[in-house]
Amino acid sequence: MKILKFGGTSVGSAQRIKGLLDIVNPTERQLVVLSAVAGTTNALVEIGHAFLAGKTEEALNLIKLHKDKYEELIKELFSTDQGLEKGKNLIDYHFNYIASLGNEMFTPVEEKIILAQGELLSTTLFHFHLEEIGVSSVLLPALDFMKIDEDNEPMVPYIGEKLSALLAECSDNSLFITQGYICRNSFGEIDNLRRGGSDYTASLIGAAIQAEEVEIWTDINGMHNNDPRVVKGTQPIANLSFDEAAELAYFGAKILHPQSVFPAQRYNVPVRLLNTMDPQAAGTLISKEGGSKGQIRAIAAKDGITAIHIHSSRMLLAYGFLRKIFEIFERYKTPIDMITTSEVAVSLTVDDTRNLEDIIKEVEDFGSVHVDYNQTIVCVVGDFSANTHGYAAKVLDAIKHLPLRMISYGGSDYNVSILLDNSHKTEALRSLHNRLF
Repeated sequence: MKILKFGGTSVGSAQRIKGLLDIVNPTERQLVVLSAVAGTTNALVEIGHAFLAGKTEEALNLIKLHKDKYEELIKELFSTDQGLEKGKNLIDYHFNYIASLGNEMFTPVEEKIILAQGELLSTTLFHFHLEEIGVSSVLLPALDFMKIDEDNEPMVPYIGEKLSALLAECSDNSLFITQGYICRNSFGEIDNLRRGGSDYTASLIGAAIQAEEVEIWTDINGMHNNDPRVVKGTQPIANLSFDEAAELAYFGAKILHPQSVFPAQRYNVPVRLLNTMDPQAAGTLISKEGGSKGQIRAIAAKDGITAIHIHSSRMLLAYGFLRKIFEIFERYKTPIDMITTSEVAVSLTVDDTRNLEDIIKEVEDFGSVHVDYNQTIVCVVGDFSANTHGYAAKVLDAIKHLPLRMISYGGSDYNVSILLDNSHKTEALRSLHNRLF
């Protein structure tokens, strides 16, 4: 069985929803994972925030505004009175339900219920469309099998057991549809896999049932070797290893959710990145083997980075110093991206600044602290193993005219990471591209 995931832009209009059948093969055993219609999740977030702030009238106005958009969508999607009526009843149900949640004490629990409605709408509308044109499909509610534990980690064996049982009940069918992003938590409440979670859903399902392949359909021809928005002449990468893809996804390649690589890697399920707008394009295949060794693959950049520099003479020849620093970040559940050290100083970067002020107050007990905001990590991914020669020198030579704040090399066989001010990002990406490709 193949898993096909389609993002919000791929189901962003009635025409695109209809166009999914140009890609989906009803005669082949496939499970289709859908995101919410483009713009829906942002609208639902806004509605939830309004309810949380006690702005009920504002929330109800937003609900009506978004419901009107769906009213227009179903007029284009359905061609029969029966189909249109089913679509109208579906929209009425979901938006009335969202509105009713504002009549109770509104908490983050209700907010997550609201956020789940986008995927529930898109999958049911697609199922109704297939039904109208006579294509058989089975709608499998993700809330019946997708589950996370008390640490918000997906329960892959549970997912595999529950989903396999559901698929076995419908063994006469070949086309299945389910929701991305949404799940249940350890309390049985409706929850989600955070933003970009539909990629994660597809990868988890592929891993859980040992699928033949996971296909991630977006609006670009695979993963490119640089950011095509700022660099001319970028090219899609034909093959990547799981490790290379994970580095690129984490450090800024927007086509793929960073966490989505790991389940597929652990269970060795290939992931293919494809373009809904150009289905014939080869895209990018992510697998255990990857491409040829001894090559630089791609460049990515991650914005919104904050660098924290700690200088302390107490660090000199002292054991346990770094552990005490890291424990502060652990206590505030703040991941660290990069780290460099010397005998009396340590510099590290974070992209989550929600608890930065409290972190700095505690770190100042260990020495003087300096913070740099608006930084960017530029990551060059490829084969940087001990057997290769000269690649790191090429990387640094390409940006020798730019002021660098940090360099991370040797922590991974797959990347060299550089920290610089955001104002130098575009020049760094272009200079690296011209030199490396």
